Amino acid sequence: MRWRMKRIALIVAAGRGERAGIGLPKQFARIGGKALVRHAVDRFAAHPGITGIIVVIGEGQDPMLAEALAGAAPVTIVTGGAERQDSVRGGLAAATDADQIFIHDAARPFLPASVIDRLIAALDSADGAVPTLPVVDTLARHEGTLGDVVNRAELVRIQTPQAFRAEAIRAAHENWQGAPATDDAQMVRALGRSVAVVEGDSALDKLTFAEDFARAEAALTRPMISRTGMGFDVHRLEAGEDLWLCGIKLDHSHGLSGHSDADVALHALVDALLGAAALGDIGQHFPPSEARWKGAASSLFVEHARDLLEQHGAIIDHVDVTIICEAPKIGPHRDVMRTRVAALLRLDINRVSIKATTTERLGLTGRGEGIAAQALASIRTKE
Repeated sequence: MRWRMKRIALIVAAGRGERAGIGLPKQFARIGGKALVRHAVDRFAAHPGITGIIVVIGEGQDPMLAEALAGAAPVTIVTGGAERQDSVRGGLAAATDADQIFIHDAARPFLPASVIDRLIAALDSADGAVPTLPVVDTLARHEGTLGDVVNRAELVRIQTPQAFRAEAIRAAHENWQGAPATDDAQMVRALGRSVAVVEGDSALDKLTFAEDFARAEAALTRPMISRTGMGFDVHRLEAGEDLWLCGIKLDHSHGLSGHSDADVALHALVDALLGAAALGDIGQHFPPSEARWKGAASSLFVEHARDLLEQHGAIIDHVDVTIICEAPKIGPHRDVMRTRVAALLRLDINRVSIKATTTERLGLTGRGEGIAAQALASIRTKE
């Protein structure tokens, strides 16, 4: 019966995350190739007991969230407030017909399904439930010098998600009179409602500082193996065609002829990415016999390959593209091309290499009849 209820996951991702020292809100920092908030969304979306997901973000963070969740399960997006409590309240307002609500911090990305199972079971007999872990270190008061030891047997570490019957958490927020609350379970307890304790998981430790991110990245990627893929493509130059290379339209007397926009560099890159993950080639995914790809932007092919790799748990480490032609000169456009490819793959520009060479006027490229490109892609994968 409990599996038929409407259970909404409310992911709070509205903070600035300045203590992480990574130059952007930590919920959008990437670990294992995915943003923290994407990890959290994927974990909830994969659980059969969760029927919907709401993500609460800060003002102006919509573009970052759109990039982080590209290709993910559908979510409802809410703009939060100045305090965490304001953000949760906004999320609750969007969960209009929920029976149970699971409030989770995006900074705890690696949510085990077993914790969700335990929280669902606990709500059969309680108004709320929280995952906890025992305190293993000795605790003492700090009074300028070391103070008295605190009995750790009476203490637990509280994690998220915190799960509640919808009417209980709504009432808690509507009736709260104290200072801004940072913990929803305490608000429910203040109403005299019951909050059960279930076993948490060390995978739910909150990521706050730069060293937390380094440890998480190392733990997540340690079992991975490296793979390399290679791609090659060539297209004929013709008058009257547009010339697209690396997603950039160049001013030139001739352009490349093909079923799509004929961006030979991106086509080689797509084959390199697909080859590294053993996922076929560009022709299998985008057959030239299909009219819908007539004149299509090759950037769509790159994004498709990127998303496929991400779905298979792969991380793109580096790509290297070599354009082979007599003209136009690639050097003046190299940095713009690198920036474009980096954006398509969601990589730092330092992980994208664009080069050019000629064939000393030999062959079809040397005679100016066409342009060729080859690409290498290095990835990490668990498979």
